[in-house]
Amino acid sequence: MTIREQIEQRESDYLSQYATLSAESAGRARPEPPCPVRTIFQRDRDRIIHLCRGFRRLAQKTQVFISAREDHLRTRLSHTLEVAQIARTIAKALRLNEDLTEAVALAHDVGHTPFGHAGEDSLAQAYRAYDPQAGFAHHEHSLRVVDVLERDGEGLNLSQETREGIVAHSKSMKDLQIDLEETNPPTIEAMVVRVADRIAYIAHDLDDCLRTGFLSARQVPAAVTEVLGERHSQRVGTMVRDLTEHSLDQPRISMSSTVLSAADALKDFLLREVYQSPRIRQETDKVAGIIRRLFDLYMEDDQAFAEINSALPADTNGRARRVCDYIAGMTDRFARSRYLQHFLPAGFPSFEEL
Repeated sequence: MTIREQIEQRESDYLSQYATLSAESAGRARPEPPCPVRTIFQRDRDRIIHLCRGFRRLAQKTQVFISAREDHLRTRLSHTLEVAQIARTIAKALRLNEDLTEAVALAHDVGHTPFGHAGEDSLAQAYRAYDPQAGFAHHEHSLRVVDVLERDGEGLNLSQETREGIVAHSKSMKDLQIDLEETNPPTIEAMVVRVADRIAYIAHDLDDCLRTGFLSARQVPAAVTEVLGERHSQRVGTMVRDLTEHSLDQPRISMSSTVLSAADALKDFLLREVYQSPRIRQETDKVAGIIRRLFDLYMEDDQAFAEINSALPADTNGRARRVCDYIAGMTDRFARSRYLQHFLPAGFPSFEEL
């Protein structure tokens, strides 16, 4: 019996009846010989970490604060790592498949644009201007990244379960209480990542806002602090413990109404006071201009398009697809450098010197 087979046997003996077993995976689009040491989901995780350039670029992509000057604020990569840690803690407590959970968590945002959700919204608008039937959503693009764009068009050939979990992770701003009741995830591990994503960002976005003085502790609603706690670790711990206590040996993920209400109140507070605040919206308008002008440039200037590929697509829709892929893959820094190069005089100082 190989090491992999021993691991698969231990999964069968120990994991919850609701867990996804590695040995029962639906497999890959392109079948491969099994690894003698690692399960299929372990290999997915390793490919994301070692082979996925989109994963590495997350270190230079915005979480909330665009062009932040504070070194300790979360980036899209640190967000991803926090989601993975929370999700694995939950999966271990519930006796679910930790490797599948981690693989989904690590890849869930690899398709995110530069400049956070402001970049995502701006790119969707710019793309539709050239292809009215097109759309852009980061969770769908994350799947495109791992399926099509990585490894020079070969993709990572991930398992069906990891792929389904990636595309199923996003819930927009829907209340967590509603999401838990209505969502039917492809696997329970995918739902763990979906909830861990919400737990992570409402907790760490608040922590970043308090750290920088964007918000003060007295602004946080009492209904949030009284239930979730006053410190970052308390808020995360409360939500994770409540979820595990209410979900152990259950076919669905659930939480108490008290903690759900507090989590949704925190999300609504951040939406109102941070994500839609005048200060953030002012930066969002700048992002829209950068994304729109770059998109127009690559669509209309063949020489500029050569940055993407020397071969011009046969039609407008094909070109727009390539431009969308290119801009979505940019880091904040690279997007700004392209904008400076193409739209400002050559003598203008580089953005590192500003």
